[in-house]
Amino acid sequence: MKTKNRSFLVVFIILMVSAVSAVAHYGMIIPSDSMLMQKESKNILLTISFSHPFEGIGMNQVKPKVFTVIANGKKKDLLDGLKPTIVMNHSAWSMDYRIKRPGIYVFCMEPEPYWEPAEDCFIIHYTKTVVAAFGFDDGWDKNAGLKTEIVPLSKPFGLYTGNVFQGVVFKDNKPVPFAEVEVEYYNKDKKAVAPTDYMITQAIKADQNGVFTYGVPHAGWWGFAALTTADYKLKYQGKEKDVEQGAVIWVRFHDWKTK
Repeated sequence: MKTKNRSFLVVFIILMVSAVSAVAHYGMIIPSDSMLMQKESKNILLTISFSHPFEGIGMNQVKPKVFTVIANGKKKDLLDGLKPTIVMNHSAWSMDYRIKRPGIYVFCMEPEPYWEPAEDCFIIHYTKTVVAAFGFDDGWDKNAGLKTEIVPLSKPFGLYTGNVFQGVVFKDNKPVPFAEVEVEYYNKDKKAVAPTDYMITQAIKADQNGVFTYGVPHAGWWGFAALTTADYKLKYQGKEKDVEQGAVIWVRFHDWKTK
């Protein structure tokens, strides 16, 4: 084989491997329950991690920079209550949280910047999830005040499989026209199988008002991540690098059941 052809083949293989391995990252906040009813336990377990949720590939999650809950119009710092744990064989964080009164509880996390060499950039995923407690059903559509976030237009709990989920992508409190939104299923038991790699991460575009819509095909936790580039850079080994900002929300869907 001529040197020129051999070099072309090596480059082609590297590009193909990179394409296959370039899977989506997700900040994750997964509560043990998204809806607490009157006779159920008032305690939930919150698990925070950083991963490729469909493939079950974890990454080390250092202690978040910020972890809060917004409930009944008040924000509370929960950072000191986090404890180390393991998710997908990598470091993660968890917390036992007791819900004392009816309300909508919005749990939010801002991580430390994560350096991703495969993408030559830093990643910061502003992540949230919503828990409804004891019949309260008001305020789930409020902006949580994150740098970038998905504000739901569909109630982010009490959803059946087959329902659509709608949200608006915000950045600096303004809608993001035509934002790209990645969607992925948390394949916790690894029973779901993607027919091809194209099916692992779904991709949709928001409209001119930042609104996106997605029909969910299977019960479980689904992550929606709207990706934008920060208006600043961070240094890595003395060089300025881009920062990917992700607005992430996790929503649980339930099977339709009959007697």
